[in-house]
Amino acid sequence: MGSNLAFSHSTSERYALALYELAKEQSVLLKIETEATGLKNLLVSSLDFKNMIISPIVGKNEQAKVIIKIAENNKFSAVFTKFLGFLAFKGRLFFLGKILDSFLNLVSSSKGELKVNLLSSKELSKQEIELIQQDLSKHFGSDIKINYKFDPNLLAGLVIQIGSIMIDASVKNQLKRLEKIMIEA
Repeated sequence: MGSNLAFSHSTSERYALALYELAKEQSVLLKIETEATGLKNLLVSSLDFKNMIISPIVGKNEQAKVIIKIAENNKFSAVFTKFLGFLAFKGRLFFLGKILDSFLNLVSSSKGELKVNLLSSKELSKQEIELIQQDLSKHFGSDIKINYKFDPNLLAGLVIQIGSIMIDASVKNQLKRLEKIMIEA
């Protein structure tokens, strides 16, 4: 199982790097970044789309037709459309989520952006996320790209992860620390 995971990761990164280099070479990197973000959002939000690309029952030709139709409807660049068609032809669409993640990480790194994971106990508005992004950007002196998720399991507060730095300002974590102190006393 571990070797399959490593294979999946390395394969996804190779495809992502190929897309990144093609996009850079063709001067469509920013356009494909936007397209990849949109497709990733579709993958997350549409269970039907996700099931279609991971299903061993759906053939390569059917997958290619669907992915090309999505590309046409969204007016994807020729480079991205051909790349998606190639993935379908090679039977690699089941890697699509990982490939898009790897590609977006490459683009983000090339821009010098820091990736931040943000969890909150209440649903944050776009303005609140932007304020957090601006504060972190000032603090770290770098552009920040936030991956935001709402986690109703947190009692209150925020959890912010920047690389190996974790800032856990959630009540759940504070209660765990208090419990530990009380047990040790």
